[in-house]
Amino acid sequence: MSTPHDVRAIARQFQFRGQAVAFAPHGNGHINDTYLVACQDGAASTRYILQHINRHVFRNPGAVMQNIERVTSHLAAQLAGTRDVARRILTLVPAHNGRAWFVDGEGETWRAYHFIAGARSYETASSLQETIPNFHHTLKRFAALRQAIDADACNRAASARPEIDFALAHEAMAGVLLAANLPQRITHNDTKLNNVLFDDVTGEALCIIDLDTVMPGLALYDFGDLVRTTTSPAAEDERDLTRVTMQFAMFEALVHGYLSEAGDFLTKAEKHFLAFSGKLITFEVGIRFLADYLAGDTYFKIHREGHNLDRCRTQFRLIESIESQETQMNSLVESVAP
Repeated sequence: MSTPHDVRAIARQFQFRGQAVAFAPHGNGHINDTYLVACQDGAASTRYILQHINRHVFRNPGAVMQNIERVTSHLAAQLAGTRDVARRILTLVPAHNGRAWFVDGEGETWRAYHFIAGARSYETASSLQETIPNFHHTLKRFAALRQAIDADACNRAASARPEIDFALAHEAMAGVLLAANLPQRITHNDTKLNNVLFDDVTGEALCIIDLDTVMPGLALYDFGDLVRTTTSPAAEDERDLTRVTMQFAMFEALVHGYLSEAGDFLTKAEKHFLAFSGKLITFEVGIRFLADYLAGDTYFKIHREGHNLDRCRTQFRLIESIESQETQMNSLVESVAP
């Protein structure tokens, strides 16, 4: 297996059971590098997840890992005695140095988890540190887009003129949630459908993964990203934009399911902005893809020419679909959460 890292040497730094005998890239995350490691100890075979934390995105990997230690420890205490508990929480594997992570000779940070078998993700609470400052600060994301437009470092603005015009025309929405005086909560901040593992047999939701961005935030950031990633049948980078649509039935199911669990603690203002949050987070992610495309694809991993622009176009088409149904969406929320 050819990788930019010496995965075998890194695996030896963790308290894996047995000897690592096989390695393979795992998942399709945009930021970190993830590997599935198979270990053999006599007749016993065990699998682990080994991850390299992208320090260009997560500038303080130690803070990321401290947050994850606290969150997973809290969940373990809350779910003690629960059936199948080991499959419902990410379990860190310590390094031989006794810490929950390992820093290699080049200053790169690594972590390992027990692999959760028989489960998959699908594409289509203590004081926590801020692992990516202003992660969902849409006004600052928009300012970054303007800088990328003005710099046009790769001479790509001409090829993205319709998308730039769309973004500029929607600038007014960027500060709405920030100005709404909503309560700060502990949030996941990356609630894509593929960050939930589902049991292969029963289809039951088992475990929330990708805890790097768990930190203080607005509850609506999480709900908004659920709307973005679950209501459309199209992939995040779908090129055929006719396939991109906000399916109202899916939004209705999200509203009922979310409010059945969160309805008791959400404020009236938070409920008021539920429908809007889906449009806002879709816009925020879209302008991030657009800014990265204009800057030369320096943040998100790409797999083809123009990949980030394709991702941007998909988000903006979903916004158009949401806008065409926004009145109906708001009416639904009002009827369920008056």
